[in-house]
Amino acid sequence: MNVAIVIIFLTAVAALLLGLRARHGREMTLEEWSVGGRSFGTVLVFILLAGEFYTTFSFLGASGFAYGKGGAAYYILAYLTLNQVAGYWLLPGIWRTARHERLVSQPHFFVRQYDSPALGLLVAVVGLVALLFYFILQLKGLGIIVSIASYGSISPTVSVWVGAAILIAYVTVSGVRGAVWNAVIKDALILIVVVFLGLYLPWRYYGGYGAMFAAVEQAKPGFLALPAKGNGIVWFQSTVVVNSLGGYMWPHMFSSIFTARDARIMRRNAVVMPLYSLMLLFVFFVGFTALLQVPGLQGDEVDLSLLRLTAQTFDPWFVGLIGAAGLLTALVPGSVILTAAATMLANDVYRGTVRRGMSDASVNRLARFMVPVVTLIGVFFTLKGGTTIVGLLLMGYNFIVQFLPAVAFSLRARNPVTKQGAFCGILAGVVALVALTLSGTTLVDLFPFLPAALRDVNTGLTALILNLAVTGIVSAVTRPAHAVASAAAPTFGR
Repeated sequence: MNVAIVIIFLTAVAALLLGLRARHGREMTLEEWSVGGRSFGTVLVFILLAGEFYTTFSFLGASGFAYGKGGAAYYILAYLTLNQVAGYWLLPGIWRTARHERLVSQPHFFVRQYDSPALGLLVAVVGLVALLFYFILQLKGLGIIVSIASYGSISPTVSVWVGAAILIAYVTVSGVRGAVWNAVIKDALILIVVVFLGLYLPWRYYGGYGAMFAAVEQAKPGFLALPAKGNGIVWFQSTVVVNSLGGYMWPHMFSSIFTARDARIMRRNAVVMPLYSLMLLFVFFVGFTALLQVPGLQGDEVDLSLLRLTAQTFDPWFVGLIGAAGLLTALVPGSVILTAAATMLANDVYRGTVRRGMSDASVNRLARFMVPVVTLIGVFFTLKGGTTIVGLLLMGYNFIVQFLPAVAFSLRARNPVTKQGAFCGILAGVVALVALTLSGTTLVDLFPFLPAALRDVNTGLTALILNLAVTGIVSAVTRPAHAVASAAAPTFGR
């Protein structure tokens, strides 16, 4: 057994014990288990939200995308920054509603805002599908990290099963508190590892950043710029729009928002978070370095670029440290996703449709039972293979951004969107997204008179535009007559 395996094993044990310990001295009611009793301060909320934004995607996916797509990878920095602008304005209102209504899940928010259990069920189903993409991303990354960091001694399949067992154990016991305790260690470790790799590797292999970029440009001219087609400027801009608007629409992000004890915490974090996202530059540098040092990676293999490069550069003990950091980038967001998904299944799907009068205590027990169920579903699809980490994340974003119109309008003093409009808009966006994705149809295929450049528009944006149109039309038709008159009445002097 090499030292790398020992370090990874000890980190896994520490994560398990810390996650179990997190519940100490607290009664795990539904509110405590799912949203931490709404008691987290600025630092803990920041760590929790950062743990959701900087996952195995930022550790492996971002470097793999830089390795495989070049300049297109910069979309990640753009959307993570602009996403905080949306969060600055939306999150305080979401938090205040959740605090007042004692909400524990995202579908719960929709039910309260629109007085529509049917809308809550739709949001729960769509949200669970999106969360499955995100959860698979974490398990897939975990399998890659542990397998390569252990020099192949532990297979990806075994890694996924062990990670799943750890998640089941401490999420069932401690809920979101287990996640935030591990997030403290994860954020410190990942920051040190990523910055070091991004500083050291370009100098180790090229003598500096300038020489690295020059070597990449010479070997692959134009690689560091946006291509004319495919992942070009139209794709870049539309994807940044979709991801920026959708970043806080993930169900588990709502759960993280609900943990805060004060609305001002949301805006403080939105101001600071873009600075934290700058660490992804160092991840890109690793991907660009690996391009010429670990050549030939194709398809899903591009996600291996960071770990392959570090394994051939450093001693086993340091590779084990990198593996440990990567392990935590999977476990922390994975645990929050599991908590949110299990709560949605118990509170919004089962109680919302089967047993309306179910007590919070019964929902809490059912949610904990759902943790291993959701985990096993995620493991099954993870082991089926296919799709890069970035591909999984982009698909998830396309789904959850469809919630944005209904959420944003519901926070207005006078909501112009009806429950029928919100329901039909989300449904239209999701159906269009699935149809366009499965058929490979683009906007230009549907409307041949449009410029050819629009062929590369992100499918999620096309679906969102349809969502907005349907939401507006259906709301106009279904809005009660007295509401229309009130909305049309002059407001001067009020």
